[in-house]
Amino acid sequence: MKNWCLATALACACFASAVSAADMPVQGDPAAGQAKSAVCAACHGADGKAIQPAYPDLAGQHVAYLAKQLTDYRDGNRVNALMSGQAANLSDTDILDISAYFASMTKHENVASEDNLTLGMNIYRGGITAAGVAACAACHGPAGLGNPTAAWPVVSGQNAQYTADQLRYFRSGERANDPNGMMSGVAKRMTDEEIDAVANYIAGLHATP
Repeated sequence: MKNWCLATALACACFASAVSAADMPVQGDPAAGQAKSAVCAACHGADGKAIQPAYPDLAGQHVAYLAKQLTDYRDGNRVNALMSGQAANLSDTDILDISAYFASMTKHENVASEDNLTLGMNIYRGGITAAGVAACAACHGPAGLGNPTAAWPVVSGQNAQYTADQLRYFRSGERANDPNGMMSGVAKRMTDEEIDAVANYIAGLHATP
């Protein structure tokens, strides 16, 4: 277990260092993205703040991460009844423009509840040694700002329900578009209580990219 935990943390560092600026997509046009993303506001809000906690806040998210998710929805590598249909007819340029638009927005803060807050903090900062779960901070950073070069998302302030749902999807295999299966490997070693606790802690992280 300890070896897997260490391997995951090392994989984060190695994968990030292996991705160069040349691997990044060309940056999109936020102004063009605004016009193309009108329908997105119905779920994600006109200011990138989702209208319900089951949906992700998009404001201030990394362009590369957003572009990857939209591309995966379009190409069938990530499946959702709503998003797969919305992304089906997007061109590469559309995806980059929409991603740039949401990335240009000011990130929103959220609030964590007191329930299991300490457990969530310990998991995020230190992992779960007995289960071989690496610290979330190893890849997403101590402030939850992710890694734009490696397309790892900003998680700070994300809706707790959305984060918990995604961890459960990774655990069950319903979602499997994570690089090298890293998130799936982590989530499969977590209990429901641990997932809920770390999702709650992440929601309360306040950091501005």
